[in-house]
Amino acid sequence: MEKGDIIKLQIDTFTDDGKLVETTDETKAKENGIYDEHYSYKPLLTIVGSGRLFSDLEEDIAKANVGEEREITIPPERAFGVRDTNNVRVTSYREVERALREEQRRRGNNGNDVVPEPGMSVKIGDKYGKILTVTAGRVVIDFNHPLAGKSIKYRYKILEKVEGDEKKIQAIIEINYPKDSDKFKVEVGDEIVITIPDSAKIDDSWLLAKFAIVGAVREYVANKTIIFKEIFEKRVEEKKEEKEEAKAAS
Repeated sequence: MEKGDIIKLQIDTFTDDGKLVETTDETKAKENGIYDEHYSYKPLLTIVGSGRLFSDLEEDIAKANVGEEREITIPPERAFGVRDTNNVRVTSYREVERALREEQRRRGNNGNDVVPEPGMSVKIGDKYGKILTVTAGRVVIDFNHPLAGKSIKYRYKILEKVEGDEKKIQAIIEINYPKDSDKFKVEVGDEIVITIPDSAKIDDSWLLAKFAIVGAVREYVANKTIIFKEIFEKRVEEKKEEKEEAKAAS
């Protein structure tokens, strides 16, 4: 593989005790009791050398061929870091309770019955942490990454190298804006025209994704003018007879 190649990976992540903690394979996730119904299990799209993966893994992928199975183990300091006791903090019960309720409401639940308990994940400010203990008036939260202090083993296989400008651009869209990425239409000529779906028109996160897509397309596909097209279909008027029937019925 070369820097800038866009590839699809089947990849499994293990901790140093051999436990599978993440996978792109739905069957493996179910067999190992880590299945998440909210996660989309499919090959990982990435750009070789783009810095999206740990540098040790990136370097190993650069040596791989399509269809070849490989393994690499990365020490803690080059993976998710060593555990830092300064990242274990005491927070007020009320603040944690409020944060949990807000998270539930964002997910469409009322959040009124949420009670902080050990093992729960909570976001305080801009950091996620795991609740360790709950006592009267205070909660101890570990803000270290769950895999901090562990060596990580990756077992992976490159399934495909994406070829062709249109497919590469579609892949870049999926990497940066996975939601409804299959609904984007890409046309490549003297200019690159990307027609966006209705869902992206009203999504605040699309604005940031759009600039990331432009940068990646220019760096890894082609330095061309890029046009994002929004289409608003004309309103279909009711037929005159239907209007008269509706008026008579009322």
